[in-house]
Amino acid sequence: MKNNILIRDLDKKDLNWIKKTTPEGISQNEYVKNILKKAHEDEFKYTLFDNPITPKSIFGKLPFKFIDLFAGIGGFRCALTVAGGKCVFTSEWDKYAAITYKSWYGDEDVYSGDIREIDAKKMIPNHDILCAGFPCQPFSLAGVSKKNSLGRAHGFKDDKQGNLFFKIMDIVDAKRPPVLFLENVKNLRSHDKGNTWNVIQNELESRDYIVFTKILDARYWVPQHRERIFIVCFDKAIFGDKSEINFEFPEPNKSKKITLKSILLSNPNEKYMLSDKLWKYLQAYAQKHREKGNGFGFGLNNEDDVARTMSARYHKDGSEILIQHKEWRNPRRLTPFEAMHLMGYTDDYANLFGHKEGFPQVVSDTQAYRQFGNSVVPKIVEDIAKKIVDTMAEAITNKNSGGLIRSKF
Repeated sequence: MKNNILIRDLDKKDLNWIKKTTPEGISQNEYVKNILKKAHEDEFKYTLFDNPITPKSIFGKLPFKFIDLFAGIGGFRCALTVAGGKCVFTSEWDKYAAITYKSWYGDEDVYSGDIREIDAKKMIPNHDILCAGFPCQPFSLAGVSKKNSLGRAHGFKDDKQGNLFFKIMDIVDAKRPPVLFLENVKNLRSHDKGNTWNVIQNELESRDYIVFTKILDARYWVPQHRERIFIVCFDKAIFGDKSEINFEFPEPNKSKKITLKSILLSNPNEKYMLSDKLWKYLQAYAQKHREKGNGFGFGLNNEDDVARTMSARYHKDGSEILIQHKEWRNPRRLTPFEAMHLMGYTDDYANLFGHKEGFPQVVSDTQAYRQFGNSVVPKIVEDIAKKIVDTMAEAITNKNSGGLIRSKF
């Protein structure tokens, strides 16, 4: 029967407990439903630092909870799940990115409205880590250049995207997560002569968060130059002063070169070859800018190269990452499958969410390229997340043992 719980399927011991504890005036079936409802509510009520956790319970992986803001296609979701986390809230306004996210992670409960209108206290569960790769276009070199050419505002003055950082601060004020994990373009530090970063840092530190930052290049994790700033903040009330927090960003293995050979298909579809017209245009465009002393142009690669940064505009002409093909008259762009692996969405992540043959492409090529160009590289995020987990573990063991016990992972 619909919405009915089959009590008869329970163990005899459980049945006896239900009979003994069911209050008068309600059925046993309704009583069990109420128990399950409360258990579900309690699951989202507490965070890691609210509970009396013993050192023994945190060996291996911490049972932490995180939220995924400006989620895109889930780079943070992949990474923090591997690190032992459970996602309790997701926000992504782009309908095509949300389609991919839902398909990949089996999560239908994605908030797709305007995050500026959300009531954080009512709609966002308590959590241990707030994750947000907040929109980078208002701060990126390419985005600023384009907006300047069009006479449009950029940075915090961008009405559409520039003020979304302050919505994150509203959520922080409402929920007070122990850890903040943010990502943006490298130019965030230098935008507006450093004033933008000064505002961000002040907003974080004025709320008593200890701020750690580092610019990391994805080339040591995937075959692509992609410099991004990562910002990790710890609640001072829980973790103490900076000198007391044992946190360091991961160090890349610079001795290992990862090349395009690791992600290129041996027999790609010929539809990804550039047309004669487009290839002629790109060559002429590059020549024009060379004569002016500019560096604009296409990036032509072979399998032994490390690619330029993939951007959300890759779908237009693929010019930043073109691949030479011995048997074709013109270069080609990456296929969506190759672009996915260029960003580090490997089969290991896909298998974790039940996709035995890798993450499926559920949107058009155009939308897929946009999504990959806007994404974080989950491999970097995973390595940072594991460092955060170590720091949280130490904070919990210190809290529960007066600083006498150190958890080892």
